[in-house]
Amino acid sequence: MPTPTALDLRHAAATGIVREAGLKALDFFRRRHELVVEHKGTQDVVSIADRAAEDHIVGALQRLFPEDRILGEEGGFRGGDGECCWIIDPIDGTSNFLHGIPHWCVSVGMAIGSTVEIGLVYDPNTDEMFSARRGQGAFRNGMRMKVSGESEETKARFGIGYSFRRPAEPTVEAIGKILAAKSEWVRGASGTLGLTYVADGRSDGYWEHHINAWDVAAGMLLVTEAGGKVNDFLAGDGLHKGNEIICATPGLFDHLSRLTGFGERNA
Repeated sequence: MPTPTALDLRHAAATGIVREAGLKALDFFRRRHELVVEHKGTQDVVSIADRAAEDHIVGALQRLFPEDRILGEEGGFRGGDGECCWIIDPIDGTSNFLHGIPHWCVSVGMAIGSTVEIGLVYDPNTDEMFSARRGQGAFRNGMRMKVSGESEETKARFGIGYSFRRPAEPTVEAIGKILAAKSEWVRGASGTLGLTYVADGRSDGYWEHHINAWDVAAGMLLVTEAGGKVNDFLAGDGLHKGNEIICATPGLFDHLSRLTGFGERNA
């Protein structure tokens, strides 16, 4: 197990690396008409911008911490065989990115086993760095974050995500129940920012029937360190296969679990 000093060093170094990658991605965003786009699956795209940002992060981490493992969305597992595992989404919200919508970010989490120790999300469109170390709180540009504290259903605003990796019916049913409960919902097409906004009190909860680890590793820690509740995403091989994600303020977690069916599936 790395010492607290070793974890602090990783946190500090990764903060700078993530910012650099975000600014590199922002330059591509401004020149997005030049990019060649590939399709990985249904409504699942990737461009040279994703790969360039990931290569920057991976290269820097490997130089500084060669013993650490790295899981990147585009490159899979790389690096050493140490306890620390970096989980990287170089551009979360690629579809938004390629359509000129400034709602995307860079996400990097670092886990030891099933415990996320470091979470970093950088939104270069707003120059917001969201950062957390386990047990030390969550921060936006150095200012401590807290979840909204909302507990009333009719005042709640939930983020909902969806991908074509799973049937649409559970998501459609959940949205119907959310509306029937007179709660509000929004789909921003970035799971990472969906969780991050819960941590920063901009949203009251987030749910997605299936999502990959690189989309949520950093955001999960941001939420818990900001006082919210998150399911045990990494259980059941969530690191390799992805899982269902749900998070919310403490007063709305059970409510959102009922509306989405998460509670029944995990009773």
